[in-house]
Amino acid sequence: MKTPICDFVRSYAASEALRLHMPGHKGQPLLGPEALDITEIPGADVLYRARGVIRESEENASRLFGSARTLYSTEGSSLCIRAMLQLAQLYARLRGEKPRIAAGRNAHRVFLEAAALLDLEIRWLGEGQELLSCPLTAEAVAALFAAGEDAPNAVYVTSPDYLGGCAELAAIGEICHQNGALLLVDNAHGAYLKFLSPSRHPLDLGADLCCDSAHKTLPALTGGAYLHLSQSCPRELLSMGEQALSLFASTSPSYLILQSLDLVNALLTGDYPARIADTAARLDALKTQLRAEGWRLTGTEPLKLTLCPKSRGYTGEELGELLQQAGIVCEFADPDYLVLMFTPACGADAFPRLLDALQAVPSRAPLLQAAPPLPPPAQVLTPREALLSPFETVPTEEALGRILASPSVGCPPAVPILICGERIGPEALRLFRYYGIETVDVVIE
Repeated sequence: MKTPICDFVRSYAASEALRLHMPGHKGQPLLGPEALDITEIPGADVLYRARGVIRESEENASRLFGSARTLYSTEGSSLCIRAMLQLAQLYARLRGEKPRIAAGRNAHRVFLEAAALLDLEIRWLGEGQELLSCPLTAEAVAALFAAGEDAPNAVYVTSPDYLGGCAELAAIGEICHQNGALLLVDNAHGAYLKFLSPSRHPLDLGADLCCDSAHKTLPALTGGAYLHLSQSCPRELLSMGEQALSLFASTSPSYLILQSLDLVNALLTGDYPARIADTAARLDALKTQLRAEGWRLTGTEPLKLTLCPKSRGYTGEELGELLQQAGIVCEFADPDYLVLMFTPACGADAFPRLLDALQAVPSRAPLLQAAPPLPPPAQVLTPREALLSPFETVPTEEALGRILASPSVGCPPAVPILICGERIGPEALRLFRYYGIETVDVVIE
């Protein structure tokens, strides 16, 4: 497969042209890759108005993923999520309807912020479930439409979720389409799912719009992502994808990231899918052995290992520190979980190395404390009203009774404990303490 972006940039770098254009380093080395770091000069095409080498590369990606249109992002899936919501609201308006979207409560904070900025009406699903995992069933989605009144124009699902849980996308997609609604999937953690046999990618399970972070599970540079518009996506939206991205995007895209996305296309036409399958098989064997040795696991995602170490007497943070002492750095750890992500780049030695480190951790008495439950909080303001209100930052212990102005979580995992506009009650305070959140932004009333 051709790599048109890389070919153009390499040719330009070899030309030794006098660079009287941005960036300011003029191709001279400081970090190392400056010669390949260009801007949208003639011949380099224009991201989000792509008609040349970028468009050719995106069409290569589209063929690989089987989409009607695949567009690049150099600002991660965060940008793609914003664009998906813009397309969802355009779809509603084309139908003469008010934009309404139903979403699992474990959606990334970018979803909440984008929905607020676009003034979408949100119907939360899975309230009262665990913070990071919100398994949505087809029955729950069907009940949403059966209620009839104010049915959503789109359903938004995070799958795989941060802990490796995967939703019933095929059944959910069928229900959405029967009711004239779009299925939007945050597949940031699952770009590689397309290249398993059979495919487990949302595009093949009924998603109309889908985002993938190529940098999370494929070997692209950080920030490389895809916005996929599927074969089932309404035709009128296909020409609106670039505008939806550009509405939120920087006008200075990274050509280093674009080149990495371009090269990933070529990689995926070679033996890389076989290497993904081999890595998944090795991890599955490791999971089987860990379960046999008494470790408790969660999630079904093939390249993610999520441990529940309290059953062995450790919090996720404690186990993460022990692994780091052994030279192993995890993706994420909190009081309940430890998340580790694998790709073919880890190499075969990663599996025995991790197993040796875990076998060296002595088992202790189980820890019984669990995350406090959070009943659905009172919604006082809409997310838009709260997010755009003047706010102040206060110690968590002084926030009782106040209205949350913005999500009080970092990334990872970037899943809000409370939604903007909800009143902070005693249950929320207990959950803030549990996750170590010391300050929150609250609306100035």
